[in-house]
Order: sequence, then C-alpha cells, then structure tokens
Amino acid sequence: MELRHLRYFVAVAEELSFTRAAERLHIGQPPLSHQIQMLEAEVGAQLLERSKRWVRLTEAGKLFLDDARRVLALSEQAMQTARRAERGEAGELRVGFTFSTPLTPLFAAVINRYRQRYPGVQLTLQEMSTIGQIEALAARALDLGLVRPPELTLPESVELTILRRDPLVMVLPVGHPLARKQSIAVSDLKGEPLVMYPESAGTGIHPQINRLCREAGFKPTIAMEAGEASTIIGLVAAGCGVSVLPSSFDIIRMSEVCYRPMADAEATTALYLAKRKDAISPLVAAFVAVADEASRHSRAGGNL
Repeated sequence: MELRHLRYFVAVAEELSFTRAAERLHIGQPPLSHQIQMLEAEVGAQLLERSKRWVRLTEAGKLFLDDARRVLALSEQAMQTARRAERGEAGELRVGFTFSTPLTPLFAAVINRYRQRYPGVQLTLQEMSTIGQIEALAARALDLGLVRPPELTLPESVELTILRRDPLVMVLPVGHPLARKQSIAVSDLKGEPLVMYPESAGTGIHPQINRLCREAGFKPTIAMEAGEASTIIGLVAAGCGVSVLPSSFDIIRMSEVCYRPMADAEATTALYLAKRKDAISPLVAAFVAVADEASRHSRAGGNL
C-alpha cells in the first residue's frame, strides 16, 4: 500500500465525488477510480459505495478514513522531523564541559543562544574533565566538548578551536604575605604549599601548573588535593595553602580569600571547543556556528 493511495482515498472520502477529488488531486477521473479499486482489493473490503449520482462511505470506509488520516499525518510529521534534523533543528546533541566552564559568561551565552534558536534539539550537557571529554569524543560518546588546554597529544580524530583566553590567578588567604603584591610571578610559588586538583582528575590546569613551575626552575610543593574548585578555595581560606586557578573562579567569593593576577605571560588558560574532525552533523555545525558567533562577540567587547 502506497501513501498516494491513501491520499486518493481521503480526497474522494472528503469530496464524496470522484470528479471533484480528481480535480483536487490534479489527475484524471478514470485513473483515480482505478486506484481506489486497487486499494479496496488490497485492503480486502469495500470502502466506498458508488452510483452515477453519489458516493458514500461504507462502515469499513469510515473506519479506514480515520486511520488513513492518522497515517498521512504521521508521514508528514516524519518528513518535517527529517527536514528539521537536516537543518540541525531536531535530534540530540551531547556536549561536555569542564568544571570551570559554567563560571565563564561565554558558556551561558552559547547555551542560551543555542536553546533559543534550536528549541527542538535535546541538548544533553555533561560535566567532565578535559581528558574525559577528549576520550569520550574519540569514542563517539560525546558530540562536542568545552575543554581547557589539554597537556597531552590529541587523538588524530579530535580537533580544537579556541573560544576565549583567561588569565590564571593566584588564590591566597587574605593574610598571606603575597596578598600584598599587585601581581604574582610563578617563581613566587617556590616553596609555597599548593592546593591542587589531583592528577587523576584529568584537568588541564594540573599539568599546566607543573609545567610552569618546571620552567621557572622548581618543583611545586603539593600540600593537599581536592576534586572540586569550591573545595580548593575553601581549603585556601582555611590556611591549608595557596592555589592557582582560571580567573573565572574569582566569582566564588569568600571573606578569607583573595585573588591576584599572575605576572607571567604564559600563565594563561583558554577555553576550547573540541570536536571530531569527521563530525559533519548539522546539529554539530549549528552549535559550532553559535559558539563562534558568541566568541567573536566576546572578543569584540560585546555584552554576553
């Protein structure tokens, strides 16, 4: 049974005239009558009663008409859904983000704009470490990732596009001697007890701090480790040490803590959009376009 047969039948049933139905369908009346006869033969029931003067639905025809309309409506819905998916307006998009990403205005700008423009897309957001996102992208468990610079060799299948740069800041107890300085050099960290993410957390900041300290000629002194930024800042407030975090974390305010910029040119981090090189889905392309637009707006000094 073809959808056109259902359309022919619905037209005849609604017009109760083969002549008017044929005109509505832009086909000849004899071919239309033949198609209806073929449909009845395939269904195995008489759907229409005919005379030279009138056309009526049989009881079977009345029931068949309801179902035919539903089938045609579902077929139209299926076509519309496919077209929306082709335009990146429907489906599911899985996006990862690091622990610090929601603290950046750019994150809210991208997600809000995307949701407003593509309300039919199921946007699934997953908080994951940078390394976890890279691995999930390579394994096709994520479609896109918002990551901090990974200090590792990327899989061949994954590429990064920079969205914004952020300076690193020193997180200090307010009574710490370094808190009196306007900016702090990486070399000032020598001998200072550091509160950091554990290496196992898979963040980009852990290996970056180690690298910056090595380049400054010393090995960092790790006093404590914690998996959440708020915990790290709370431990600094409790006098357990100092820390280095992206400047976006300075939105977390505690009376016992202060933030100071880092003086070294290399003491910066960045937010990247990570995706598979072979990702050609319209869903991915639409999100990339929104992220690029928000990023350019941010760099131009626009309000996010």
